[in-house]
Amino acid sequence: MPHTDLSETEDHPYSVAYRSGDLVAVSGRLGVSEPGVLVPGGFEAECAQALSNLDAALRSAGATRADVVQVVAYLTDVADRDRLNAAYGEFFDRPRPARSCVGVAALPYGGCVEIEALARVRTAVGAA
Repeated sequence: MPHTDLSETEDHPYSVAYRSGDLVAVSGRLGVSEPGVLVPGGFEAECAQALSNLDAALRSAGATRADVVQVVAYLTDVADRDRLNAAYGEFFDRPRPARSCVGVAALPYGGCVEIEALARVRTAVGAA
């Protein structure tokens, strides 16, 4: 099956979502409402927006959050891990995907959370 490269932008030389066969890799999603514009409201608002952006990227590649098998979350303050866990628990149904949480010095646009995912789509593209 050919590779599918989705949503590369002129501002960023990578794909938002990249599908190869039944695998979908989603690049890190930030809590931005439009390119470069963080949503106001701090961690909870950014996390909610990052997860919403993850949903949109998954859909663009024919996947859903139910297809996600692994997530990596990057936090500028690992003390936000409990708040991430709460949002993660509400966003994903059980069984939840495997997840790593990594503390980083900084994120683009001054964000405090970035979330990337790997999904396995169990149905073929275009299947009913």
